Amino acid sequence: MSLKSFQLSFSRLSGWLTLFLFIWLLGAVGLGWLVNSFLILMGLLLLAPAIAFVWFRWWLQRNLVQSECPVCSYELAALNRTQLQCPSCGELLKVEQGKLSRLTPPGTIDVQAVEVAASSEE
Repeated sequence: MSLKSFQLSFSRLSGWLTLFLFIWLLGAVGLGWLVNSFLILMGLLLLAPAIAFVWFRWWLQRNLVQSECPVCSYELAALNRTQLQCPSCGELLKVEQGKLSRLTPPGTIDVQAVEVAASSEE
């Protein structure tokens, strides 16, 4: 093992040793609360992204609606309590209570037609 490689590995380790000695000195002087608060802050910074990811998946699972367009039966995904336009037929839709429905202006009566087979009576 050469002296040059020893110096190189010691220079990498010296930064960590300096940090460790600084934290130990703060604890010895009576500033342990500062060290503890720093460690708690670092722990929160490491845990916050994981907690945010789990919360976002839970929220998305509750609010994402996958349904068919009531006009053209095109499969859509949208967020609950929003409005959108069907990319297939262009119909304005609203998402309420996990279902897609047509968005009609106030005062409009929306009816659904039912096809009835004609029968001939003789």
